[in-house]
Amino acid sequence: MLSKSTWDELSPKWPKAYWDDWLRLKENHNGRQFIRPEICRTYNFGEHGSSLGQFFSQYLQPIKLNDLHVNWRAMNLSYLLEDNYLNYFASLVRQATPLNGKDAALKANHVNGDVRIQYRDQPDFERIARQFGIFEEWKDGIPRTAYNGVVVFRHRTPKRVFLVGADSLRQLGIENS
Repeated sequence: MLSKSTWDELSPKWPKAYWDDWLRLKENHNGRQFIRPEICRTYNFGEHGSSLGQFFSQYLQPIKLNDLHVNWRAMNLSYLLEDNYLNYFASLVRQATPLNGKDAALKANHVNGDVRIQYRDQPDFERIARQFGIFEEWKDGIPRTAYNGVVVFRHRTPKRVFLVGADSLRQLGIENS
């Protein structure tokens, strides 16, 4: 979802395909952060399409489409407003157990609750992402689905895993947690 002013700015040059990659380009995101739903609201139904099935079987086919009814009108979604969301998200990251070391995925399996793992740079992120089997892709210095450099996903359990960029804790106002 975009504000009208953001849509007015971006719509004249909106691409026919790979809009999520395009949106991560510096000249398009222009320093803005974008959030995405934790439970996917879209479904990639086949290998044929704009990406020509490039990552379908490895990353897209296993995604489960939400099948539970959500009464959005009954929910308080004010936490999604920009200032509220930053505080909400920072609180989740702050409360997650920090993990260090090269065997982060193995360690994460033995922690109850959410975990956070810091990455130094793109090669370090890609190394950690491979351990978990998640998409390693970056565009213009931003990992796919990142919010302030943090990629969040669930791994084999309801716990969240936060992959946290080198500057992410500062950006989230967490600093020394």
